[in-house]
Amino acid sequence: MKDTELFQLALSLMPPWMVEECAFDVSQKRLDLHINFERGGVFVCPVCGRAGCKAYDTEEKTWRHLNFFEHETYLHAFVPRVQCPDCGIKTAGVPWARPGSGFTLLFEALVLAMAKQMPVKAVAGIVREHDTRIWRILHYHVNEARAREDFSKVRRVGMDETSRKKGHRYVSFFVDMDRRKLLFGTPGKDAATVEAFARDLEAHHGDPAQIREVSLDMSHALIQGAGEHLPNAQLTFDKFHAVKLVNDALEEVRREEQKSHHELKSSRYLWLRNPRNLKRDQHERLAVLLGQSHLKTGRAYRIKLAFQDLYTQPVRTAQDYLSRWYFWATHSRLAPIITHSRDAGAAGAPRKGPTTRSPSRLAKLVLTAISPF
Repeated sequence: MKDTELFQLALSLMPPWMVEECAFDVSQKRLDLHINFERGGVFVCPVCGRAGCKAYDTEEKTWRHLNFFEHETYLHAFVPRVQCPDCGIKTAGVPWARPGSGFTLLFEALVLAMAKQMPVKAVAGIVREHDTRIWRILHYHVNEARAREDFSKVRRVGMDETSRKKGHRYVSFFVDMDRRKLLFGTPGKDAATVEAFARDLEAHHGDPAQIREVSLDMSHALIQGAGEHLPNAQLTFDKFHAVKLVNDALEEVRREEQKSHHELKSSRYLWLRNPRNLKRDQHERLAVLLGQSHLKTGRAYRIKLAFQDLYTQPVRTAQDYLSRWYFWATHSRLAPIITHSRDAGAAGAPRKGPTTRSPSRLAKLVLTAISPF
């Protein structure tokens, strides 16, 4: 079997296409495959799909293909422009690449598979291409895939932001909580990100008014954006951010108190970690510190544990439990505990009307988080 026939089989080329020549350069570690079509071959019009169109003229094009072992491989072909009776003269498509791309479909498939597992810069280094060319591949296929998306059944959405660069540069993501699927991402973390999501939702046959639940952190900007652009959604604040408020208050109490009680130094993680995650010696030290009833940090720690127990309460009794906890926290005479508890209540205030600080507001904040999502 000739080398041209071997590569023709490997590329799955069908008439009128054929591998005409192979050129292998050992010093450059490069393989070039030259493809042509049979004389008198006919093609399909790329616009209307009409078959039997004859070649009008040709244009030589090149595509990067999968490596042949460690050698870069390139396909070269004289691509015909066909004369269609209905559409005029158009460039015919080729079976190994999409129009306008400098890469074969198999090469792009490899890039997409790798990009799911590693940064684009790493992919570019492996395939020895500039990362801007890799980004063009990703943008094309992501846009093609998103154009086919249908968000008409989206009812529950989760939103969160993450840092993408140094200097407080963020990107916000919106997820379908039922399908566990990313819906939308956009730079920023303010109310405008929710507005951009709502517009994208409508562009994909969704309706912002049909969103019933939104899970988010306690960002006032996101709360405001959800209230304006997802008007019928119930807001759910996740457990992590609610507990973090109490942990932050506990740490403030400890930092202030350690100035006069040196035994509290280097004890930060004793108070912040869950008891089940402490080692034996840490349990013993914590027990000694809790035995000193005069320590404010010990009282703050018990308030924290009581708040965490909220998430183990049955839903029917959780609001009463939370109201009692809130009364205890706001009457603890521990300024950080009082402040953070009220801030949490303010974050959970209704979207319309004045913001107030009361047990019912904090209950609204947390009760949705402890009910099944």
